[in-house]
This record gives sequence, structure tokens and C-alpha cells, in this order.
Amino acid sequence: MTDARLPRATTGTEQGCDAIDTVEFQTAVLMRNLEMLCRRGELHQEVDRAGYLLLRTLIARGPSDIGGLAAALGLDPSTTGRQVLAAERAGHLTRSPDGADRRRSVLAITDSGEAAVRAVCERRRERTAALLSGWSEQDLRLLSEMVSRYNDAIAAEFLETDPPGGAS
Repeated sequence: MTDARLPRATTGTEQGCDAIDTVEFQTAVLMRNLEMLCRRGELHQEVDRAGYLLLRTLIARGPSDIGGLAAALGLDPSTTGRQVLAAERAGHLTRSPDGADRRRSVLAITDSGEAAVRAVCERRRERTAALLSGWSEQDLRLLSEMVSRYNDAIAAEFLETDPPGGAS
């Protein structure tokens, strides 16, 4: 049997540390911390976290069908359909038949959906600003650049990209 020890968890400041090990470990810690923030905060009063991302995606892409939205979110259409149903019941989006293919529905965010997203976004921004209040503008820009690059790498690997509107 081989010695399959896990790499030592590091903060990235130790002499000779492996950067990938540090990124892997710190990503796991970040995920745990973000979950803790969600559980201990009241960020998502108007719309839950899944609904928030769904609605933010609709704002960014414009009206879309479930398949296009699912691909943009990296979810299967059945999961997206359940999230759409919850958002629709809450009055945050509308569903209308596609003019070109009446079997398809086109989803669009409502005014109340946009208001819910704005409220959650503002609380998230306030929380983030408070957590990072001691950081310099340069450090904030570096963090935003690095997190964006990391998310882009994940999206490039796992998300299907299609044109806005979800045309299939």
C-alpha cells in the first residue's frame, strides 16, 4: 500500500508551500465560511440564494428559456425548473409562450423580482464592505480580479455558454 497522505494545509505564506495545495485548501475554507455567512445572516430575506443567482442571471442575460438558464447556471433543467417555479410563485418572474415555438416558455424577471434582487444585493454589498473594511483599494481590486479569474476558469470548464436569451 502506498503512502497517500494529504498535502499539509497551508495559508500560502510558508516557505516552499505548494500553491495549488493552498488554493485547494483555502477554497474549501472559503466555501465553509460562505455557508456560515448565509446561515448566520439575514441576507436572503426576499429571495433565497438559489433564486438570487437565477434572477441575477436573468437580469444579465435577458429573457431566457429554462434550458438556456440551466446551462448558464450549470444546473440540470429539472433543478432550474423547480427554482423557476418558486420564483414564479413569489412573483419574481413571468413565464410566457415563445412566439417561435409555443412549446417553449420564455422567462422574464418582474419589477418585484428586480426589487428583491436589489435588496439582497445591497445587504450582500454592505456585509462584504464591512468584512473587508480594512483592505486597501488595491487589495480589493486584486481580490476581485483573482476571484473573477477563478470563477471564469470554473465556468469555462463546466458551464455551457450560449448567446443571451438562451436560444437553443
